Amino acid sequence: MSAETGFGARFATGEWYAVVGDRVTVLLPVSQRSRVAALWELADGGADADTLLDALLAGGLSSLDHFALVAQSGETTRVIVRGAPSARVSSAAGDEVLSAAPGTTWNEQVLTGEVSVHLALAGDGPVEHALTPGLSRVSAVELGPARTSPPAPSADTPTAAAPVATAPSVSPVEVPAEPVEPEPVSPVADAPEPVATPEPEVPAAPMSFGEPGDDPTPTGETPVVDDAWDRDGQTVAGPPTPDFERPPVPGQEVAPEVLASPVATLVFSTGDVVGVDRTVLVGRAPEARRFASHDQPHVVTVASPHQEISSTHLEIRPGAGADHGSAIATDLGSTNGTVLAQPGLDAEELTPGIAVSLVPGAVLDLGDGVTIQVTNP
Repeated sequence: MSAETGFGARFATGEWYAVVGDRVTVLLPVSQRSRVAALWELADGGADADTLLDALLAGGLSSLDHFALVAQSGETTRVIVRGAPSARVSSAAGDEVLSAAPGTTWNEQVLTGEVSVHLALAGDGPVEHALTPGLSRVSAVELGPARTSPPAPSADTPTAAAPVATAPSVSPVEVPAEPVEPEPVSPVADAPEPVATPEPEVPAAPMSFGEPGDDPTPTGETPVVDDAWDRDGQTVAGPPTPDFERPPVPGQEVAPEVLASPVATLVFSTGDVVGVDRTVLVGRAPEARRFASHDQPHVVTVASPHQEISSTHLEIRPGAGADHGSAIATDLGSTNGTVLAQPGLDAEELTPGIAVSLVPGAVLDLGDGVTIQVTNP
């Protein structure tokens, strides 16, 4: 929700889609991906809960087994859950759990006053990330003021002293002091035992996706390649590495090396057209040494007169798991980055090493006038 309303939002990462507008948040499972773009266009335009609910039901209720919707306006919060999601609502009156019983359409509640809504979708991990207007992949969402418990009293906290009875005053009586024998003092104090100093932990080396200094062609010259399968004289392939297992992207299942049919088609501004039935490497002089001989990728070399495109700039490959059936793109640590524009969304720069799912109509801009449009296969 927006900062104007004071209705904060946090989430735990997962596979569900969160469509977050300034007034309404809609949560959908990955099976409803086809509805996401249209809902975001409405939410981004400031549509209210009824308008978004109409758009959700336009495709038929029978195909919408699970969803959640939370809308906040002034002092009123509206919560709707259907299917798997459950909502824990906290208010001044206490906590209440909302869920839709099997066989019912949905469970809807309208609450007033300060309310915190915690939605468990596919798990209930810690909601550590700020949820801002846009699209996010989530497993749990919390909307409203963060739930906090009153702090436990500290041992240093002063407490009220109990009343002390006052005894009657008594005149002092002089008592002769008895001589006290001084205690013997050891001439040498016991030295403290030495404390072992723990060895400092050595941090693991950070993951590297390539640096400008690693570019094999910093001045634009073309390397000489003798491999028979090289198509353009710029691809750096090297000898195949037997028994090499390509490390997966964190959080992503590994798709088969080669699919029977492509999941998408890439249309390059240079005129190349490539089907994504396996990994596609794009750059000024793409390097394929990290692939085994049985897993050779498509290699597309593009010109970069101003050196804005790195030698191995971008990877596009078939997705797996939640992204099965679509293509995903990963910037390989390029010097000048890659900009992605998805339909209905603002353009964003890819984070190196983080795979992003591509929808038909998406456009990738590598720089130097080179773009890639993603279309249906």
